[in-house]
Amino acid sequence: MNISKRERKVAYVYHPDYLQACNTLPKVKGRASMVHSLITSYGMLKNMVCVTASKALESELTLFHSSDYLDCLKQLSNEEDEEKYLEEAEVFGLTYDCPAWPGVYEYGLWVAGASMKAAQCLTMGISNVAINWGGGWHHAKRDEASGYCYINDAVLAILRLRKTYERVLYVDLDLHHGDGVEDAFSATSKVMTVSFHKVAPGFFPGSGSLSNVGMSKGKYYTVNIPLKDGITDDKYFSTFKNVMSVVHESFSPEAVVCQCGADGLVGDPMATYNLTPRGIGKCLEWILDWELPTLLLGGGGYNYANTARCWTHLTAVALGEELSKDIPEHQYFTEYGPDYELHLEAGNRHDLNDDHEINDLVETIKENMECLKV
Repeated sequence: MNISKRERKVAYVYHPDYLQACNTLPKVKGRASMVHSLITSYGMLKNMVCVTASKALESELTLFHSSDYLDCLKQLSNEEDEEKYLEEAEVFGLTYDCPAWPGVYEYGLWVAGASMKAAQCLTMGISNVAINWGGGWHHAKRDEASGYCYINDAVLAILRLRKTYERVLYVDLDLHHGDGVEDAFSATSKVMTVSFHKVAPGFFPGSGSLSNVGMSKGKYYTVNIPLKDGITDDKYFSTFKNVMSVVHESFSPEAVVCQCGADGLVGDPMATYNLTPRGIGKCLEWILDWELPTLLLGGGGYNYANTARCWTHLTAVALGEELSKDIPEHQYFTEYGPDYELHLEAGNRHDLNDDHEINDLVETIKENMECLKV
């Protein structure tokens, strides 16, 4: 049954030990506590159903990941001498941008458990919207770590939702292509994956072209929207709205998972898009207006203060609240200088996205959607 904005309940999955586990992730050390602290400082916890995060069972990870990969991850997690297992680590992608560290397996159990718990909040009717900002690690493959992602909590959450909902829509707003989730569901018509991301020569992960549409029974249930540098809030939202309108009409999802990566924000070290939290917030509002069970996940975002700004704003959007522009004093207050304000202003980066190219892209997606047999 659809739920109106007035009746919307938001669940927030949290536990101090989970925060600490997320804080150990090498590429975003300490980010989880910054995000949680800012959300707390605005007093939003009292307006949400706070759900205790818990670790996944080891058996639950094998619903997607291979036992061999998990065994290697566990071994490296417990082994201080990394060189002892260097050959095995390379086979499973546990080098370079995905180094193992003591406790990485425990971290994986936590992040998977939190996203599955958030999904369970939706399936059990505890809430209509569920949030796990520590999740959203969309690059991890069945037997390979990739792009700072070790366990694909998004895939595991979707599998949990599929126990209750016939059709689940996955929407990825991260700067990078959601390749791990796409690969997992590319051959099924029960999960549609839609990814808005940058595509350019040499840009990670090097996939996600418009022509990637899925295969077998999943043909045309994979939707990719490749974008270029400099896109602004207005053009991003316009593209989003045009694509998602036809996706919603054609697929008719029963539940939604939205990965809200913040690495496309102005000021991110990736220095690519020119988005602000308000722009991403408008996209989220559009999704929430469908009044479907919706799971919100984090993802990329390497300017910690701006990522915290973004996910705090998105939390307020889910709650239907308007927050003060002034950052409240709290543990990380000094990280938000020099203006100490919640919202960001777009920069002067040149927009390389041609209107005609985007229109052609949207038209191609509309033609593909006409091929669906739901």
